[in-house]
Amino acid sequence: MKAVVIRTFGDPDGLEVVDVPVPVPAPGQVRIATEAIGVGGVDAVIRRGALAAHGFREGHLLGSEVAGRVTAVGEGVDASWTGRRVWAFTGLSGGYAEQAVAAVDDILPLPDGLSGADAVTLGGSGVVAHFALDHARFVPGETVLVRGAAGSIGITAVQLAARGGAGAVAVTTSSAERGGRLRELGATHVLDRSGEDGLDAPLGFDVVIDVVGGPQIPRFLDRLNSNGRFVAVGVVGGQPPADFGMRLMDAFRKSLSFATFSSDTVPGPDRQAVRSSQFTAAAHGDLRTVVHEVLPLDQAASAHRRMDAGEVFGRIVLAP
Repeated sequence: MKAVVIRTFGDPDGLEVVDVPVPVPAPGQVRIATEAIGVGGVDAVIRRGALAAHGFREGHLLGSEVAGRVTAVGEGVDASWTGRRVWAFTGLSGGYAEQAVAAVDDILPLPDGLSGADAVTLGGSGVVAHFALDHARFVPGETVLVRGAAGSIGITAVQLAARGGAGAVAVTTSSAERGGRLRELGATHVLDRSGEDGLDAPLGFDVVIDVVGGPQIPRFLDRLNSNGRFVAVGVVGGQPPADFGMRLMDAFRKSLSFATFSSDTVPGPDRQAVRSSQFTAAAHGDLRTVVHEVLPLDQAASAHRRMDAGEVFGRIVLAP
């Protein structure tokens, strides 16, 4: 079968389409013929080699979430899964392929009316957005800033904050056109990437959800109100400066909080319950997904180039 691996760390040209054996599901696993494969920010971080110290090596088969039909089950798995359309989390590898395996505890049946592309756009990102707001102890009436709102995590966070009764939902994005689209999803104020130029935007925020990271984190810590909470959910823009914590100490009397958040810390059943609810909401049109583009699997490098160039609004999806 066809799959996409990292031939060499670095730019997208290091991705290569190869032939690999069809995977055999181990006990507790299922095999899925993929119809949609999510392309996420973590894939780009792994591709660049930024996580090599954590065990990722060249030759790695990228991809963490897929949707498709179960074609085989491993020992101990109910055979009734065979033939069902599911969303699946494959870990941090194995998704960029015509067939993938996943633990049965990491799959969910897809509701009628939800496409595979929509499922992989929402499946991982929706859970992060939901629990990041929970991690920030967000309550109705508070002001929220979503930094890097044009990706699938940010788009969902904007909708959830608006639906949750936020007093204001500000976003940072790169263009007026994207800002307009985010307003349609619930944003009330649009800022530029540096957090400026927002007409009548709040001067401070109770909650910041940050997908970007990078050297500008201190600038956004400065935008927190007293008792404000900053939750970092991604580092697509790189690591913050080593001394960024000084901003918190300089504002000691404001009682600010900084936290990182990974959905890995949420119990699996809780993640799956939220994901199932969000899938149902999306199938009914109550929660919107934004698929930027669907590309063939062998154009994975093109998908990564679009991400690196900042061209993607929502999520790019690969289809075998």
